[in-house]
Amino acid sequence: MNIRKKMIRWLFLILIDLFLALPAWAQSNFSVHFIDVGQADAAVVLCDGQAMLIDGGNTEDSSLVYSYLSNTLGLEELDYVVATHPHEDHVGGLAGALNACPVQKIYSPVRDYDSEAFRDFQKYARQQGLTLEQPQAGESFELGSAQVQVLSPAREYENANDQSIVLRVVYGDTSFLFAGDAEWDAEHDMVESGLELGSTLLKVGHHGSDTSSSYVFLRAVMPEYAVISVGQGNSYGHPDEQALSRLRDAGAQVYRTDLNGHIVAESDGEKISITTQRTGETGAQVGESQMAEAEAEIPEAAYIGNQNTKKFHYPDCSSVDSMKESNKVELKSREEAIEQGYVPCKRCDP
Repeated sequence: MNIRKKMIRWLFLILIDLFLALPAWAQSNFSVHFIDVGQADAAVVLCDGQAMLIDGGNTEDSSLVYSYLSNTLGLEELDYVVATHPHEDHVGGLAGALNACPVQKIYSPVRDYDSEAFRDFQKYARQQGLTLEQPQAGESFELGSAQVQVLSPAREYENANDQSIVLRVVYGDTSFLFAGDAEWDAEHDMVESGLELGSTLLKVGHHGSDTSSSYVFLRAVMPEYAVISVGQGNSYGHPDEQALSRLRDAGAQVYRTDLNGHIVAESDGEKISITTQRTGETGAQVGESQMAEAEAEIPEAAYIGNQNTKKFHYPDCSSVDSMKESNKVELKSREEAIEQGYVPCKRCDP
């Protein structure tokens, strides 16, 4: 072997050694998709080809969740599904997820709950031969090269919101805390537990309600970014101005699905970058490690959807003329139509 070949082989072996010496997150990828499900919650955590769905929105969001998982993300399997607690705005759309993908493991704080939405969730879990597992505070598991720790519930609560499964996901030097609908009692118990709460990004508890995001909790978490999953003009007044004030005092950059649509947070293991479906009064404030991606300008109604047939059409399609007004839905883009579960009309082929 001549000297040149020896040098090339030597350099190749050094590069392999350096690559193997890198931490796991330096060889991988990580992102969180906060799906805009209105006054509800749904987020997908992706790491190294593995996926975890945390909540699935309301029952009416099933088709959107199905479409987002299958079409937007192209997922064929979910490693974990987490129902943070049994309320309909968190478990209702999980039926769509369980139809979209086979699931390896399902976590829920309870195995039974008296609601049609929860019974549907149980039914689709049974169809996959799965039982609802109840994790305990302090337990941990892996999602790719990310580490996931259960922070709550630490005990039985009368309030179903406080019974929420709360997760902290660590990827490299970045971390993400998903607070479910946990309120002040659960927040204080987490602080007193001694478990690490500090996180780069906080999925704000209970849609920004005043009964969550207490000062003592935020002082322990100290998030750089906060994401609130909330519906436009909701009847609850979420997010509450007091909760927003506390988040501002904590120095968090706030993003909201009612203003920003779908929100995607990506981590390279050292910092987080955030891309939003549309800019809003919060998302327009761009920091060094943030991105706000505006939607392209399009006509108010680029397409018309039929709520009954779940097909979408060009506005001048003859099928629109014969459609009942009550079934018509204005859609701003083809992507929006598909994300909401609509399929293209075969006549006008939009």
